[in-house]
Amino acid sequence: MVVREKFEYDLKNLREKLVEIGNLTEIALSRAIHALENKDIEQALEIIEDDNKVDDLDEEINDLAILLIAKQQPVAIDLRRIIVAIKISNDIERMADFAVNIAKSTIRIGDQPLIKPINHIKKMHAIASEMLTLSIKAFNEEDVVLAKKVADMDDQVDELYGETIRELLDMMPNQKEFSQQITQLSFICRYIERTADHATNISESILYLVKGKHYDLNT
Repeated sequence: MVVREKFEYDLKNLREKLVEIGNLTEIALSRAIHALENKDIEQALEIIEDDNKVDDLDEEINDLAILLIAKQQPVAIDLRRIIVAIKISNDIERMADFAVNIAKSTIRIGDQPLIKPINHIKKMHAIASEMLTLSIKAFNEEDVVLAKKVADMDDQVDELYGETIRELLDMMPNQKEFSQQITQLSFICRYIERTADHATNISESILYLVKGKHYDLNT
């Protein structure tokens, strides 16, 4: 196999691992919301235990990227592809950590009935999950239009986050017996909001990959 063919093969492997870590994280987030809604402590514990799979894959991606840089000494856009892959993997690994945090909050809530339906939380999660899926697609296709679309979706999550936090805080004075749960639900909202922020970070990385310039899409 000639040098360029080997490089393309390894780069394809890197992309495939990013898709895999994205899929694992998306599943973890969905399971975390399911565990919350159903007060499923056993599933929450499984999410925490399974996080090492994402951590291991993140390490594999970093090791492969470093090996590619060391052996192939890529320049220009090829080097940006590898650097961006490292950054994206890190952002996705942080999203998986948020799934773990949601699971831990679910455990802290325990079997106490939920103080309110979690419709807004589920909607926030659905948008953030779609942002993750689209951001990986945008990376694979180097599609800046799709990357910008992902960043624009963050506004929807921010709006739902603000609305839900206000509702929860309004409940606090009159629902003191639920104060622990309200706090944990507020944390969960924050974890999802931060998940969307990391998807936006991925969009910024894609713009850097294609255009060679840094853009701030979180403003």
